[in-house]
Amino acid sequence: MNRFTDFYNGNCDNAYELLGCHKVEEGVYHFAVWAPNAKAVSVVGDFNNWLVNHDNLELQDGIWQITINGARNGDCYKYAITTQSGTVIYKADPYARYSQLRPQTASVIYDEDPDFAWSDEKWMEQLAKKGVYKSPVSIYEVHAGSWRRHYDGRMYSYRDLAKYLVPYVKKMGYTHIEFMPLMEHPFDGSWGYQITGFYSPTSRYGTPDDLRYLVNQCHKNGIGVILDWVPAHFCKDAHGLMEFDGTCCYESADSYKQEHKGWGTRIFDYSRYEVQSFLISNARYWLKEFHFDGLRVDAVASMLYLDYDRRDGEWRPNKWGGKENLEAIEFFKKLSVDVFGQFPNTMLIAEESTAFPKVTHPTYTGGLGFNFKWNMGWMNDVLSYMQTDTMWRHQHHHKLTFSMCYAFSENFILPLSHDEVVHMKGSLINKMFGDYDTKFSQLKALFGFQFSHPGKKLMFMGSEIAQWNEWNENKELDWMLLAYPKHSDYQKFICELNKCYKKYKPLHQNDSDWSGFNWLLADDNKNSVISFERIDKSGNVMLVVINFSLYDYHKYGYYGTKGEYSLVLNSDDEKFGGRGIEVPNNLTVGDDGYIEITIPASSVQYYYAPKAKKVKSK
Repeated sequence: MNRFTDFYNGNCDNAYELLGCHKVEEGVYHFAVWAPNAKAVSVVGDFNNWLVNHDNLELQDGIWQITINGARNGDCYKYAITTQSGTVIYKADPYARYSQLRPQTASVIYDEDPDFAWSDEKWMEQLAKKGVYKSPVSIYEVHAGSWRRHYDGRMYSYRDLAKYLVPYVKKMGYTHIEFMPLMEHPFDGSWGYQITGFYSPTSRYGTPDDLRYLVNQCHKNGIGVILDWVPAHFCKDAHGLMEFDGTCCYESADSYKQEHKGWGTRIFDYSRYEVQSFLISNARYWLKEFHFDGLRVDAVASMLYLDYDRRDGEWRPNKWGGKENLEAIEFFKKLSVDVFGQFPNTMLIAEESTAFPKVTHPTYTGGLGFNFKWNMGWMNDVLSYMQTDTMWRHQHHHKLTFSMCYAFSENFILPLSHDEVVHMKGSLINKMFGDYDTKFSQLKALFGFQFSHPGKKLMFMGSEIAQWNEWNENKELDWMLLAYPKHSDYQKFICELNKCYKKYKPLHQNDSDWSGFNWLLADDNKNSVISFERIDKSGNVMLVVINFSLYDYHKYGYYGTKGEYSLVLNSDDEKFGGRGIEVPNNLTVGDDGYIEITIPASSVQYYYAPKAKKVKSK
């Protein structure tokens, strides 16, 4: 029986256990590589002085294989592939578990630490019990190489991050860390999105077991870990997947589907079964072998549309005459069924920037099968609004409210990610309109809106300290800013915002339907004020009031829900660097539902009422 049958049929989710380099016994390793159109394949490495044709692989069951004596843990190797034209090309192992530190490009034989033991059973049990839909999810997005650095400029290792990042995230109150891609990549400036080693944790920060240690420490401290995953494309470096055996193996041979010219990358051929097995196995690899709690799938829109970043004449319609990539759509459905079949409590998050329907709907209802999607529309609208001069915001008020027209069409995550603070876009605080003090107040109002709006939350590192400079992957964040009271007080606000979000169920429990949200004031564009309620399953209410103008409003009146409300968060509090305008600590809303309140300029207030009863507005 051919043990690679499922691999060839696209139904293999453990291809990394079949291909690549595997230890048989001490000093003996088995190598297996898929190179269907190669004329010959040999493995070259430290163990044979890199001699081509010294250790030639034999074609067995359609896979080139060999067992070698004398290899050792830590030896470097590549495949020397003779193409049909007779040219010898040198390729890294697509299934390598470890790789040389850039700029070196060889794969590395890696034996896992036999003494490493996971100790996150409690976390896994709690995750299975609580799930993620009704739980608070506040994600801290991190680029591992630039969060902090050593005094001499060296990057923190995985174990350094376990020592310093984990307690910081716990102290700040985030529930999850999302790492930008940690797979091996040759160029630091790609941030990990142009990959050569899809199964290889980048050696920039340590070994695979060091990464396991980091994830384990996160879980022991009650922090989930999400990995940015890139099945959309791969880089064109000579040692990578491009034309792996001299022909198109992993990418399409169809020039209309082969390349993202804008990114300088090749696109996976989603119609090819072996590629499906490669990618689905890769998703399983990170979830199973490293205990990641979720995958954020990058650039989904580029996969879904044949005309993505292409001009007329550079793409061909599908068989139905449309622009949808039917093979990619079917791949996503297969991926989600496999992932949730084995990891029912995982997060499979689509970074999808269009209105493609049913991204987070189950496959049996015609959906793609993700369980979360980034709300790029909310992000674009609200940042555009925040950059607008307050004098003209009355003309753009719909950018605050439009997202509620579709908020429950998908399961959304509200992202303020790395993409918003690079490429001359400016940092978040620099996007805010106003003078120095106003920018801080406006930024607090923005995050107060994000954390009260339906949907899970994501914030990129540096946003919690109001970093002025754009993010730069070549240096650490500007931590020296915390020596200034304005920045340290702002950081306290973000910490308190996270705690409030986690503590009060109305802010996170009912994210997926209208039963958890009620507009109180949606159309006061002249004053740039919005107010709404968030409601949990038990009927407890969080009243949210946000003033995006530069004016204080006293005795501001409107109608809401009967109840006794207590102030639980005020961004204008002096301890958060605010002006300290006096606002009521308690609100009593009577039978008529009338609310009269003081709202400081550029501020957000949360008022909590347990089991408040609704009254009709007048």
